[in-house]
Amino acid sequence: MEYEVVYMKADYEPWWMFEDWEKMVQVRKHFETAEEAKGYLGELKNEFSAKYNYAEERNDCFFAYWSDCERMFCEGCDEDLQIFHGIISLVNGKPASITLINNSNI
Repeated sequence: MEYEVVYMKADYEPWWMFEDWEKMVQVRKHFETAEEAKGYLGELKNEFSAKYNYAEERNDCFFAYWSDCERMFCEGCDEDLQIFHGIISLVNGKPASITLINNSNI
C-alpha cells in the first residue's frame, strides 16, 4: 500500500477535489507505512489547529483549516473568497482514512 498526506491551499475546502485540485498542492509526502503517515498527519493537524481559528473534518481523510482574515479577491466573481488550508490523506492514490488503519490488517 502507498500512503500519502497532501497539503493544499485553495479558495475551497479539500473535500471538493475539483478537477484542478492538484494545482493547489503545496506539499505532497509519500510514506511506506501507515504509522509514518499517521505521525505526519498528526503533526500537521496539531500545527494547523494552533495556527487557524476554524477547522472542519470529513470522512476522517479531509481536514480544512481557515481564519477570517485570510481572503483573496476574485475578479471573476467580484468578491473576497475565503482561503482554506486543506489536508487530504490518501491510500493508494484515493482519499481514505489513515488514522483508522490497523497495522494488524496490513
